[in-house]
Amino acid sequence: MGYGFGGFLLVLGLVLAFAVNTSVSGLDLQVVGIIMAVVGAALIALTAITLNSKRSNRTVQTTTHSDGTQTVREQRTDSA
Repeated sequence: MGYGFGGFLLVLGLVLAFAVNTSVSGLDLQVVGIIMAVVGAALIALTAITLNSKRSNRTVQTTTHSDGTQTVREQRTDSA
């Protein structure tokens, strides 16, 4: 699940809420459409938060030795 499914629910819910004029006994299609649109928007927001929550830092340290050689050390850390 991600942006695609969230977008699908959002569009389908908005179509049901605002474009469909058919009535079904015992079921209000406008309310179902609004619920689907809200769930789709929440899914898009949660996907964006989840994908952007991991941050990665990279530290590079270069050491020059007395004989002129260099050692490069790279360290990556992930923070939530």
